[in-house]
Amino acid sequence: MLLTISTTARPATDLGFLLHKHPDRVQEFGQSFGTATVFYPEAGEERCTAALLLDVDPVSLARSRGKGSPDFSLSQYVNDRPYAASSLLAVALADVFRTARAGRCRIRPELAERPLPLEVRLPVLPCRGGPELAGRLFEPLGWEVSAQAVPLDEGFPEWGDSRYVRLELRGAVRLADALNHLYVLLPVLDHGKHYWIAPDEVDKLIRAGEGWLRDHPERGLITRRYLGRHRALARTALARLAELGDDTEERLEPAVAEEPTPAEETSPTEATSPAEETAAAEPAGEAAVPQEESPARPASPLSVKRREAVLATLEELGASSVIDLGCGQGELTGELLARPRFARVGAMDVSSMALTIAARKLKLDRMPERKRARLHLFQGSLTYTDKRLSGYDAAVLMEVVEHVDPPRLEALERVVFGHARPPHVLVTTPNAEYNVRYEFLTGMRHPDHRFEWTRAEFARWATDVAARYGYRFAVKPVGDDDPELGPPTQMGVFTRDQGS
Repeated sequence: MLLTISTTARPATDLGFLLHKHPDRVQEFGQSFGTATVFYPEAGEERCTAALLLDVDPVSLARSRGKGSPDFSLSQYVNDRPYAASSLLAVALADVFRTARAGRCRIRPELAERPLPLEVRLPVLPCRGGPELAGRLFEPLGWEVSAQAVPLDEGFPEWGDSRYVRLELRGAVRLADALNHLYVLLPVLDHGKHYWIAPDEVDKLIRAGEGWLRDHPERGLITRRYLGRHRALARTALARLAELGDDTEERLEPAVAEEPTPAEETSPTEATSPAEETAAAEPAGEAAVPQEESPARPASPLSVKRREAVLATLEELGASSVIDLGCGQGELTGELLARPRFARVGAMDVSSMALTIAARKLKLDRMPERKRARLHLFQGSLTYTDKRLSGYDAAVLMEVVEHVDPPRLEALERVVFGHARPPHVLVTTPNAEYNVRYEFLTGMRHPDHRFEWTRAEFARWATDVAARYGYRFAVKPVGDDDPELGPPTQMGVFTRDQGS
C-alpha cells in the first residue's frame, strides 16, 4: 500500500517538521501485520513529498485474526490487503504520524495551525460506492477530488470497472486535519476493518472527527461504516455527535445502495454477538438513552427536546425576533423560520463550513423571497463586538458556551450581555452530573468541550453574569429530570431588568 502527501508551501521541506520525520532519512515502523516505511521521494524548497509505504505480511495478518473469525482457508493469505489502501493503512498512519495527527509541532507551532496546499495520492483504494462516493465524503471537507475507477482488466473493457479507484486530493487544509480525514475515511470507503471493533472505537471516531464530522452531510454513513455496521455503537456515536449542538441524529439507513460484502472478505468486525443482533434489529436513529430507561419506549433525541424547550420558552417570552448564536447546521434556525410569529431571525456561526451546510439544509437558494427576507445568516465570533448581534428580542446560545475556552468566556459575556443586550438570553449547556447515564461515554460528551458544568457550577456562573449585566435568571430542566443527577441539559433563561 502506498500513500503520498505533497506540499508546495515554501519552504516545502517544512513538511518534515509537521510529520516529525526527517526528509533525509528512511524510517521503518513495525506493525503487527507488517512494516510501515516513511521516506521522501522529493524534498526541495518548492515541493516536498512524503510517502508512507506499508508492506503487509499476509501470514502475520492471518495470525492476528480473532478466534471467532470465519476461516476461509486460502483467502486468509491471498487477498487484496497487501496492495490496496484500507484500514490497515489507516492504523499504520495513526501510529506513524501520531503527533502530526494531534496538530502538535513544538518547533513550528504556527505552521501546524495553518492550512497548507496539500496533494494526497492513493494509487489503489477499495471504494464500495465508486468514485462518486469518494467525492461525497471528501469534497465537503474542502478537498478537490479526482477519483478514477480502476478497470477489471484494461484488455477487456467490456468487463467493466472494479471496486477500486485511484484517488487524488488537492486542497488548502491543515495537515493534522488531512491525516484525520484519511484515518476515518479510508476504512469507510473500503467498508471494512481488519480488526475487532470494540466500544472504544466510538471514542477514536469522535477524537479523529473533531471539528469536521459533526457538520459533515454524510455523518450517518461515515459513522455506520466506520463502526462496522454495529448499530448499537453507531447510535451511541451519533448521540454523542448530536450533543455538540443543535443537531438531530441522522437515521442509520444506508444513504446509497451498497454492494454486499463477499463471504471471502468477511472480517472479524462482522462477527456479531446475540446482544448486538438484538440491537441491530431495533429501529435505527434513536438517541442513546440512559441505561435505566426501557428500550421498549425509546425517548426522543435530546437535541429535539432541547430545541422544543427553547422554542416553547421563546413563545412564552413573547419574542418576535430571535438570533441563533452558534447556529451550526441551522436546525433551530429552520424551526424559527417555520413559525411566522418570529418575524426576524438571525443566525451566526464561526464556522464557514457549518454555514454552508446550514444554507443547503435550509434550501436558501430556493427559499421564497418573503421567508428569505426574514433571515440574516452570517459568519462571526461571539468573543468580538459585532453590531449585527443587536436589535433582537432574544438571543439563543444552544450548546455553545462549553466550546469556549474558560479565559474567553468573559469576552463572550461582554459581547452578548454587555453590548448586544437583548431583553432575553437563553443558554443551554450539558449537565456534567448526568454523564454517568450514558453508556460508553468516557470523560466529557465531546473532546471539543472545554468544560462541562454541574448544576451548581452553572447556577454560580449565571448568577454572576446576571448581577454584572443587570439581568434576572431562572434555570429550566431539559430532558428527563433524574431525581439524583438532574436533567441531561440545563437551560438558563436571562431577562433584562427594566430600566437597565
